[in-house]
Amino acid sequence: MPLMEPYRIKVVEPIPITTRPERERAMAAAGYNPFNLRADQVTIDLLTDSGTGSISADQQAAGMRGDESYAGGRSFYRFHEVVSDLTSYPHIFPAHQGRAAERILFAALLRPGQVSLSNTHFDTTRANVELLGCEARDLPCPEARNLDSDFPFKGDIDLAELERALGDPGCDVGVVVMTITNNGGGGQPVSMANMRAAAEVCRRHGVPFFLDAARFAENAWLVTQREPGYAHKTPLEVAREAFALADGCAASLKKDGIVHMGGIIAMRDPELARRCEQLLIAGEGFPTYGGLSGRELEMLAQGLREVVEPDYLRSRAAATANLARMVTEAGVDIVQPAGIHALYLNAGRLLPGIPPHRFPGHALATELYLAGGVRCVELGSLFLGDVDAEGRLVTPAPFELVRLAIPRRVYTQSHFEYVAEVVAEVAKNPERMPGYRLVESPAVLRHFKCRLEPVPPGTP
Repeated sequence: MPLMEPYRIKVVEPIPITTRPERERAMAAAGYNPFNLRADQVTIDLLTDSGTGSISADQQAAGMRGDESYAGGRSFYRFHEVVSDLTSYPHIFPAHQGRAAERILFAALLRPGQVSLSNTHFDTTRANVELLGCEARDLPCPEARNLDSDFPFKGDIDLAELERALGDPGCDVGVVVMTITNNGGGGQPVSMANMRAAAEVCRRHGVPFFLDAARFAENAWLVTQREPGYAHKTPLEVAREAFALADGCAASLKKDGIVHMGGIIAMRDPELARRCEQLLIAGEGFPTYGGLSGRELEMLAQGLREVVEPDYLRSRAAATANLARMVTEAGVDIVQPAGIHALYLNAGRLLPGIPPHRFPGHALATELYLAGGVRCVELGSLFLGDVDAEGRLVTPAPFELVRLAIPRRVYTQSHFEYVAEVVAEVAKNPERMPGYRLVESPAVLRHFKCRLEPVPPGTP
């Protein structure tokens, strides 16, 4: 069957078409940070898949019945019913987005000096752990180190290291977080076998096991496609099984809720729920709205139904796979096998002449914007490395990657063909790309607001 989006387009908005001189001026004014660009300066926006999707007609219709009562609104109970059916958790709280949910959960779970273990903490997850005076420690599986292998579940946690850390009396572990899919690990899925084993290890050691479930449906789809024994199951059935393994979850629903704003905290433990509820009321709002409007709760309830539809997930996975094929045919390596929510370009391999302290991933991301107006972000030493107070790189990231995040139901195949053409054009002359140096670097989550300047090719 030919690749085809399983929807029709009812409403459109124009895409900004700019010239290279216009993009050069825009990027310079933004301090060579794509987060500082205006949206009307971007032609194809692959910066993130968070809150950038298109809502359906059914979601729009559901939003019209939003109950905006301060307390006890009907919209909350419709949202609660859908989430309860999906997760089986008795205690469910909405939050305005994922980082708010993380902040509340970790503040209720962790004490200063404790450790959070994960297959990989993503940026705000790590920040929320560290702001509490705790350590966020990543335990990716050994297979994740080989970017080129076709191992199907590189998002798995290293079970041997997990057992070792939990058995170490000097390591005070407060929580284990399984990120599905593993965004910081190249968008790779986690197998049900790995989740099940990790849950068993955590229970044996008496440590809470939580999911960062932002992309739970995409993980479930990849399980049905890659894990033996799951081909006959639906994504909804796999998702329910994953949630059943955990003690709870925190999630940005701006991804697999297919909405523009929303998050969730859910759990089994009533005492933990009580502590979370107190923090929610103080920082987000009353528990039956949690910082969201009734309209948003209604759209979330509908989005959570739509996201597990096999036709939707099949089409989304196929679109990403097709872009992966075009990019690799252009001579640019990616993290293999391709996931769903993003492609991760291997900038370190494409730009061997740019050392880590000159941020090769950022150099490639910047050039993709300058060449074709494609906005994306690096996941390399700028994003994940350690820098000193002067902005000098101290510890590089293990890999220099660029993430092309795919918004849900937004772009068609012709848009992705354009992106592949821009990647191919940039890859023709990699030696011409400059490196970059930091000139302003915030202490926390620096990639969002840092400013850089280019340095000529070959500069040490």
